[in-house]
Amino acid sequence: MEFAELIKTPRVDNVVLHRPFYPAVEGTLCLTGHHLILSSRQDNTEELWLLHSNIDAIDKRFVGSLGTIIIKCKDFRIIQLDIPGMEECLNIASSIEALSTLDSITLMYPFFYRPMFEVIEDGWHSFLPEQEFELYSSATSEWRLSYVNKEFAVCPSYPPIVTVPKSIDDEALRKVATFRHGGRFPVLSYYHKKNGMVIMRSGQPLTGTNGRRCKEDEKLINATLRAGKRGYIIDTRSLNVAQQARAKGGGFEQEAHYPQWRRIHKSIERYHILQESLIKLVEACNDQTHNMDRWLSKLEASNWLTHIKEILTAACLAAQCIDREGASILIHGTEGTDSTLQVTSLAQIILEPRSRTIRGFEALIEREWLQAGHPFQQRCAQSAYCNTKQKWEAPVFLLFLDCVWQILRQFPCSFEFNENFLIMLFEHAYASQFGTFLGNNESERCKLKLQQKTMSLWSWVNQPGELSKFTNPLFEANNLVIWPSVAPQSLPLWEDGVSLCHPDWSAVARSRLTATSVSQVQAILLP
Repeated sequence: MEFAELIKTPRVDNVVLHRPFYPAVEGTLCLTGHHLILSSRQDNTEELWLLHSNIDAIDKRFVGSLGTIIIKCKDFRIIQLDIPGMEECLNIASSIEALSTLDSITLMYPFFYRPMFEVIEDGWHSFLPEQEFELYSSATSEWRLSYVNKEFAVCPSYPPIVTVPKSIDDEALRKVATFRHGGRFPVLSYYHKKNGMVIMRSGQPLTGTNGRRCKEDEKLINATLRAGKRGYIIDTRSLNVAQQARAKGGGFEQEAHYPQWRRIHKSIERYHILQESLIKLVEACNDQTHNMDRWLSKLEASNWLTHIKEILTAACLAAQCIDREGASILIHGTEGTDSTLQVTSLAQIILEPRSRTIRGFEALIEREWLQAGHPFQQRCAQSAYCNTKQKWEAPVFLLFLDCVWQILRQFPCSFEFNENFLIMLFEHAYASQFGTFLGNNESERCKLKLQQKTMSLWSWVNQPGELSKFTNPLFEANNLVIWPSVAPQSLPLWEDGVSLCHPDWSAVARSRLTATSVSQVQAILLP
């Protein structure tokens, strides 16, 4: 397919660009296969370059012969274009709608992007499993790298290489995979050098209504326990949801078969509930009434901060089991690709100083999100504005980044990166010139040949000139475990990030929050 077939009008003059808190700009609007570009042709005036893949929804309206297009972006920006001529406006709108909803991943910009910078580091090879394994293999001989999934035949959402107990052979792993949702058998997520305790993650066990068991599964997770020690299984579903899953062939670990493990349910919401929460939050931040009570009511109704509290509470529990109880843990929900990864990642940020450095955090994203099979292509297909909702969209990664910001805010000197780093990751997860977040798992990325055909985000980020934008000047290496507060008054709205990524909203929201009494804010945040 040629992009030119979708572009009905490639260029329109005398278009006026409106953005909140910015002066209007008149210039020439151009459409390319991947970008909407507006140039004023004046010195010192910033051009607008907008990826079509960043467009979540568009609205059209007409007054006489003047047409207006409202573009709502996945990163929450709202852009207005005043276009002279009804036909030109309709053609531009039709072209944008077609170009922003391309079905084929291989037609997306990362496959056409050519870097304008010298590539010093190949980001695709910056955080390989073998390199990560070496970091803790010197401290323990109880674990090994397994290549059982090298053809993605055992688990399609796992990477080719995983870390498992040395005492468990590959044949046992194949049997365990048939007992776990999606083939996601328990694998090592984190090794705590201080006491040798570990975090493992997996999919739910397929016990069903008949109470099916798998002795290889029991042996695998028991292999992580020290003599006389108990472990904890943190299920990110409520007990009721976990019990309902049994009727569909899923379930949870039966105490009779896992007597050395104590199961704890810490409910974290999923899918459409999270998506609706984001939509309501964005609606609250776009509320033009400037009515304080109305805005606070909408913020409370979104439940966004409640989700933040639930996720952080589960992560703190996991970290406490490891560091204070001296117990290993297994974390899973249903699939093990969403709330499970939120908890394992945040627990490592609490426990592991390396995860609070720039490269350590990049390694965490690579290991616990990309290689671990979080389905970015599905979850980030649409944002808060799109009218045609699919089943799989959810701001899971965005919630994780918000939680990281909450910890960063409470420990401003313990992180090497700043909030701009988190915002950058959010933006690239939804629309990017790099191939890092394309696809839903390593198997899909391998089939797409992303390493050969696209550039890694890390190749760009880790340039010295770019790193300076994301470096926290207050950073002092802190080798201690950090314990964030999850008290409601400690968890504010991330006004420059999740809900207010752009200056469009920051000033309005900041004035609203400043005018709000502490008691009002605490009242809406209390569970």
